[in-house]
Amino acid sequence: MLQSLARLIIKALGWKLIEPPNRPARMLIVAYPHTSNWDALYALLTGLALELRANWAAKDSLFFWPIGGLLQRLGGIPVNRRQRTGFVDQMVERFASDPNCILIMAPEGTRKKADKIKSGFYYIAYEAHIPIVMFSFDYENKTIHCLGVFEPTGHFEQDLEQILQRYVGKFSPKNPDWLAKPLQKQWKKH
Repeated sequence: MLQSLARLIIKALGWKLIEPPNRPARMLIVAYPHTSNWDALYALLTGLALELRANWAAKDSLFFWPIGGLLQRLGGIPVNRRQRTGFVDQMVERFASDPNCILIMAPEGTRKKADKIKSGFYYIAYEAHIPIVMFSFDYENKTIHCLGVFEPTGHFEQDLEQILQRYVGKFSPKNPDWLAKPLQKQWKKH
């Protein structure tokens, strides 16, 4: 029922979802760009529409009373970005213990303009031996794209360049001024 409702909401909002042709049981999903709170709504709707029982990582300050418990029940994992907490290791352990684990992350780590792409998502996937599945939000064309599966090699900088290349022409931000610097060169400006 939730799948049908999510698909209906996506369509009612005027969006279309380009689904993955096949998807692994365990995966780390990355979604770009992240320049608006709307991105989280579209990510949640996409997860429901694809029947993904996914967890998602977000800054711990979002998990305040009275909505914190609800967010965790919806799959939210609070992340303390102010200090090192071993988040990568915790997620690798979670993948090792759950054969159907799915985690959604926004690698910019913020809605505001970021100078770089954070590497935590990459090292979780690499150390857990799981693929990265890439999604993008294209606000201009109201399309949510699945850009395929990427197997990390252990060479972050080289792999990140290949990952970002898949986004060329397949996304447009809600708030262009907040687009992360590494994504700016992938975004086709008019």
